[in-house]
Amino acid sequence: MAKRGGFPGGMMPGNMNNLMKQAQKMQRQMEENQKALEEKEFTAAAGGGAVEVTISGKKEVTKVKLAEEVVDPDDIEMLEDLIMAATNEALRKVEEESAAVMSKLTGGLGGGFPF
Repeated sequence: MAKRGGFPGGMMPGNMNNLMKQAQKMQRQMEENQKALEEKEFTAAAGGGAVEVTISGKKEVTKVKLAEEVVDPDDIEMLEDLIMAATNEALRKVEEESAAVMSKLTGGLGGGFPF
């Protein structure tokens, strides 16, 4: 049987070069977007604004703000719940922003590549 010429998968060298350039461009964009995301801050509140938590794009808590009326020594559990709720909401905002940036970059492919 005669062996067919060309490259595996039927790709020509020019197409491979273009694919590599596109992959490198996407990698640079991902790095730039990740850096921009890490520099952002996300704030969420709980208890009608009685507790505010700010988280960086690196998913680090950078600020916790408590209203005086929420600090009740007889009800520490409520304060703990409010801090947890605000923290989780701020983390959700970071994840949402990150997913939106990635979706925009990958064209909604879910992070996959079309090959």
